[in-house]
Amino acid sequence: MSEASAAKSDHPSGPGRSTIALAVLVVVLLWALNFIAGKIALRNLPAPAVASFRVFLGGVAMLPAYLICSRMPAFADARKTRARGFHARDLWTFFYLGFFGVVINQMCFAIGLRHTSVSHGAVIVGMAPVYTLALAVIFGLEKATLRKLIGIALALAGIAVLAGEHGMTKHSASLEGDAIMMAGAIGFAVYSVLGKRVTVRYDALTMTAFNHFTGAVVVLPVVLFQVHWLVIDERWRRIPWQSWTSVLYMAVFSSAIAYVLYFWLLKYLHASQLAAFTYLLPIVATILGILWLGERGTWMEIVGGALALAGVYWIQPRRES
Repeated sequence: MSEASAAKSDHPSGPGRSTIALAVLVVVLLWALNFIAGKIALRNLPAPAVASFRVFLGGVAMLPAYLICSRMPAFADARKTRARGFHARDLWTFFYLGFFGVVINQMCFAIGLRHTSVSHGAVIVGMAPVYTLALAVIFGLEKATLRKLIGIALALAGIAVLAGEHGMTKHSASLEGDAIMMAGAIGFAVYSVLGKRVTVRYDALTMTAFNHFTGAVVVLPVVLFQVHWLVIDERWRRIPWQSWTSVLYMAVFSSAIAYVLYFWLLKYLHASQLAAFTYLLPIVATILGILWLGERGTWMEIVGGALALAGVYWIQPRRES
């Protein structure tokens, strides 16, 4: 039996293929537009402000999303988790998962995006499965097979090509941005690996929502400092509405709405099927960067991106027909 058939049999009364396909495309577009919104916001706002505002507002936006979605049949597990109640151990779990998966991931995303292009950033973020696999091997959660090692090597070769595009010197802004973006993606990989250990205790919606809540609490001091900076000499008045709208988009659409849609899709598709995001996201984001921001692609970016995505493809489990 194929994965698609197995997933469908688990939810015989679930949505049709066209609805699922539309939801997939919406999530890909929301996350691809996140790169564009980030670039627009960074034109007039400091990177720490963009990053901290997104994390904080994302946590605020996740609250109504969690309360509404937990009442839906597709997220019935969230009601069971909430009825069971939370303890001090749960709060600690949400704290460290939120720190790596939300704070480190999203703060590094915004700061790194200031110093690199959309195409570079999209490829580096799209390599998340490779970082997750490498950490899983290091922590002994998965075995290091030859196929997995080849995939990791291909992906790292792609990153090396991207890094060498403008010269691998310590003064290369692109290299600095790529490194920060990778740190954020590795933060999310740490979140994925650590999250696997607690999936038996929490449903996906609860984990995502409470991780965002704790992330908002962690960045609150940074948010207050950035607000103070904006209030001085009324600097906030000189920030155009496009930058504020972009930050709001990053918090509400690419965080709360996209994550809820993603976990709704996991109810009807296997995680390996959703790996298509990895291949579509860099392509869509790069095209939007060229059309919207006027970025220019190079052959080095094409070769590096192709190698990186080939590595991601190579580590995916083989599907049975």
